[in-house]
Amino acid sequence: MATKPAYFSRHIVLAGSVLFGVLLALGIHIIIQRFNLNLGDLWRSNVPELIPARAALAWWLIGTVAFLAGFISASLMNSAVSGRISLRLRQFLIAVGVIMLAAAGQAAAAPSPIPSLSGALAGLAALGLGAVMSLCGAQFALRRN
Repeated sequence: MATKPAYFSRHIVLAGSVLFGVLLALGIHIIIQRFNLNLGDLWRSNVPELIPARAALAWWLIGTVAFLAGFISASLMNSAVSGRISLRLRQFLIAVGVIMLAAAGQAAAAPSPIPSLSGALAGLAALGLGAVMSLCGAQFALRRN
């Protein structure tokens, strides 16, 4: 008699994927601020440069990373629980996650070049965008399986 592969509940997969997507979106938000790409530039009126284009690029980067994080984490959670993911791939993904979070922590430790109110609004916008996009990515991955 063959054993059936185990699966996580759909709610657990969605919650884990959204959590991972939000963390990654906030990490990307912190890192790209150091490259002068900030969502908070939308609320600044004292710089007449190409602010909307830089803010839009930051918006798209955060959204894309969160969507991919939700999609990949939902796919991997389904694969990992049933034993279809190799140990080396699992270790590689853990190492990438740790390096990403360490880079975000190092970038967040430096003084912020943006005003605090627009920085707080940008952080909340990145948090909301990360949650919505990672949920969409996880839903897409779960429907595909």
